[in-house]
Amino acid sequence: MRTGPGADSAPAPAPTTMFSSLRIRNYRLFAAGALISNTGTWMQRIAQDWLVLTLTGSASAVGITIALQFLPMLLFGLYGGVLADRLPKRRLLLATQAAMALTGLALAVLTLTGQVQLWHVYVTAFLLGLVTVVDNPARQIFVSEMVGRDQLPNAVSLNSANFQSARLVGPAVAGVLITAVGSGYAFLFNGLSFLAPIAALLLIRPAELTPTERPPRAKGQLREGLRYVSTHPELIWPIVLVGFVGTFGFNFPIWLTAFVHDVYDSGAETYGLLNTLMAVGSLVGALLAAKRGTSRLRILVGAALLFGALEVLAAFAPGFWLFALLMVLVGMFGLTVNVTANSSVQTATDPAMRGRVMSLFMMVFVGGTPIGGPVFGWLTDVYGPRVSLALGGLISLTAALVVGLLLARAGGLRLKVDLRRGHRHLAFVPKRREEAREKTAEGLTAAA
Repeated sequence: MRTGPGADSAPAPAPTTMFSSLRIRNYRLFAAGALISNTGTWMQRIAQDWLVLTLTGSASAVGITIALQFLPMLLFGLYGGVLADRLPKRRLLLATQAAMALTGLALAVLTLTGQVQLWHVYVTAFLLGLVTVVDNPARQIFVSEMVGRDQLPNAVSLNSANFQSARLVGPAVAGVLITAVGSGYAFLFNGLSFLAPIAALLLIRPAELTPTERPPRAKGQLREGLRYVSTHPELIWPIVLVGFVGTFGFNFPIWLTAFVHDVYDSGAETYGLLNTLMAVGSLVGALLAAKRGTSRLRILVGAALLFGALEVLAAFAPGFWLFALLMVLVGMFGLTVNVTANSSVQTATDPAMRGRVMSLFMMVFVGGTPIGGPVFGWLTDVYGPRVSLALGGLISLTAALVVGLLLARAGGLRLKVDLRRGHRHLAFVPKRREEAREKTAEGLTAAA
């Protein structure tokens, strides 16, 4: 059997363009359903944060709500990955989407009947987090089954663009609804919006999927996943970086509610506006990532450095509109960090291990929120939102710098500084090549 170049008679993969994954029917259905449910999800996020702030007047309470929503990912995230690897993804997603719908409808009923209390919000947030433990890795793997390896980076970017497009609409609509009729109708819309992805999953053609091989039930599968990641630097360092950025740099529900309420003395419409502006930046970042079609670690590190620096600048912005403009840029580079890390980790992972690896990825990215949320909620209450946001940005910036240096070391690279005109002033170059050049130069000097 021939294995050399030209031996494979399969057609060449379709070229990657900004929207190339949408040529695939199953993925088009999936994306359309997700756009509707994502809009409802963003409406619920805004309504939930504002409801908690209205009930308590405390940024710490908002932080606790967010922490409860992501605590299950921290506690059980790896087990969710094991289940996602073992079980049929389409049926699993039908169950998780139905469960998410029920949590939204329950909160809608409680709010519309005037019975809602803070502990109700806490409980529904925790239950939603439990469902997300399984839904997140299953959805990540199912995307790869729909589009295949060649289109995976593009599909991951379009998923993020989808989510951010919904973020353009959801917060704005939620702000109007909250001001006009209260939070309850935003929760109701979210609950009903899950009918769209459920319908899409039912319409998908299983024969057109390329399902990954499901490992049989066995002991030690969780430890096997951790060992796999620990032996692959191209996996472990991006996961470490998104862990720091997710824990310390992505506490926007706390920071934005506090800036709107305490710094700018405004209401829910302004909060919705800031979320919409961040979504504009995030959407631009997602579309640029989709157009690139590749995920390089240098892009990940560079985006994380700019993300942290922009947060520090935004913390001390003297006026509202400058703060709002910086939030657009923060959204763009924050989304670039997320998409680049996600697609690079997925494409570098063996398909049989993808559920466990992606559950670890999501666990450190959003599972750190139960740590960062209450801490930065307390910092915001005690020292103010400006100090809290600046600290989050500084930690993200430092983490990006350290991980960038470690990745360069693992890849045998060194930082080259060249101040000559017309040359790249800063660049990572292979150590061996530079050493060889230096030895050649020394030899020529000695010969002269």
